[in-house]
Amino acid sequence: MDHRDQLMDTLKTLLRDVLKARFDGAAYAKLARAHGYADGYMRALLDAGLVDQKQLLDLVGSERRRFVDEAPAATVAASRAA
Repeated sequence: MDHRDQLMDTLKTLLRDVLKARFDGAAYAKLARAHGYADGYMRALLDAGLVDQKQLLDLVGSERRRFVDEAPAATVAASRAA
């Protein structure tokens, strides 16, 4: 795995943290902190010229779709375990 892939994996993790906090109904402070980390990381990637805006938009969109697609499966699995 090259350095750029590691950076993108880190961003995906930050985005999942934001989505999880949002859909779990987390406290405002936790949600704001998660947003701040993700936004700052994306700004650093843009400023360093490692990605462009289209790449970020594509990545955010795909992570949102993945999160929404996986959420029902996780809910079903949790209800079966209970």
